[in-house]
Amino acid sequence: MQSNTRDQLHLAAFALAGPVSGNHGGWRHPEANSDILSADYYANLGRILEAGKFDLLFLADILAVPQRFENSLDSQLRYGALGALRLDPMVVLSIVAGATRHLGLASTISTSYFEPFAVARSLATLDHLSAGRAAWNIVTSFQQAEAANFGRTDQLSREERYDRADEFVQVACELWDSWKDGAVVRDKAAPMFADPAKVSPINHQGRWFNVKGPLNVSRPPQGRPVFIQAGASGRGRDFAAKWADVIFVNHSSLESAVAFYKEMKERAAGHGRDPASLKILPGIVPIVGATATIAEETDKLLSSLALPQAGLSTLSYHLDIDLSQFPQDEILPDMDVPGVQGHYKEVAELTRKNGLTLAELGKRYGIGTLRDFIGTAESVTDKLEEWFRAKACDGFMIQAPYVPGGLEDFVRLVVPELQRRGLFRKEYEGTTLRDHLGIQRPSA
Repeated sequence: MQSNTRDQLHLAAFALAGPVSGNHGGWRHPEANSDILSADYYANLGRILEAGKFDLLFLADILAVPQRFENSLDSQLRYGALGALRLDPMVVLSIVAGATRHLGLASTISTSYFEPFAVARSLATLDHLSAGRAAWNIVTSFQQAEAANFGRTDQLSREERYDRADEFVQVACELWDSWKDGAVVRDKAAPMFADPAKVSPINHQGRWFNVKGPLNVSRPPQGRPVFIQAGASGRGRDFAAKWADVIFVNHSSLESAVAFYKEMKERAAGHGRDPASLKILPGIVPIVGATATIAEETDKLLSSLALPQAGLSTLSYHLDIDLSQFPQDEILPDMDVPGVQGHYKEVAELTRKNGLTLAELGKRYGIGTLRDFIGTAESVTDKLEEWFRAKACDGFMIQAPYVPGGLEDFVRLVVPELQRRGLFRKEYEGTTLRDHLGIQRPSA
């Protein structure tokens, strides 16, 4: 089913199968669950989000331990920064699928280092076994450390990464459609397990891939998994406008969020799409307390636990620039970054607005660049509603300051307030992730 109304917003959770999510000091919080190598950790995470009627859980991923800062693994490992440890998100999501019934399950998978057949097969499997809840966060890996882990001496250029990604997604869609709906018959008497007339090779031959097909998994319940994208360069935005069902983005102000929202809806329309079918969810790190004082004290504690080096280490990874080479008591210089342009625009805007030194920026990046969502349930919900009404977003990607308490506080305090205002569902109305998001199932 598809909805063109904006009466209610969407909520997704951004998490890592590792130590860091919304705050680089979160894993050090006294009440944080540090048992990130256990199945129970992720099953519990899924149950918390499903109790809060969240649309989906989104697990980010990278394919190397970053060593961009000071050309060393030290800062990532020592401070438990962004890439210190990452479990395979597809395996983790299989655990979450078994612990939940409605929650969407989004895995990051790179188009730079995997093959379309394997990815299409894994995601179709997850969609079947979860009864239509799978999503794919499509990324185009950009780190030299990642290339080195896959036998490559150099990474692809930005344009080549997107060229490959575009063909990759096209092939995956062809593979999912290689089985028509109703192809699996399971007629014991005939006998006919699957109707051969409804299964066809794709015979794809392109610049990057030659794939015969068909897929050896039948068409997924959703037709294809929901697509998530976070491209922020000009090419990345166009890719997202063409393919994405959900865009994950970070902003440091309401004004930049409104401008981005307007641009991406227009880009989607330029691709012949209904702009309402593209859901834009900016990331925020809410810190909620029963009183303003409790929220402020929690924020103060978390900020004290996040060190500037941890934030700079992650920012160096995101920008693909070693930020240790610049004076730490001066502002971030203007530069053309080879990494994620969206993160550079985010921190450049923050630097210009607040005049932060590089060390101060590292601290701020480690605790969340947007500081507008800290307070009581009422004040945080006021801000959520302000952004939603201003057409800055279709909802939010919630990044927990620590797990599980940060999410539990949001579900216990903010979700009921959103529901009271009629801004968020009280119960799931459908069974698939596409139902939750109000987007159509593609025809075969």
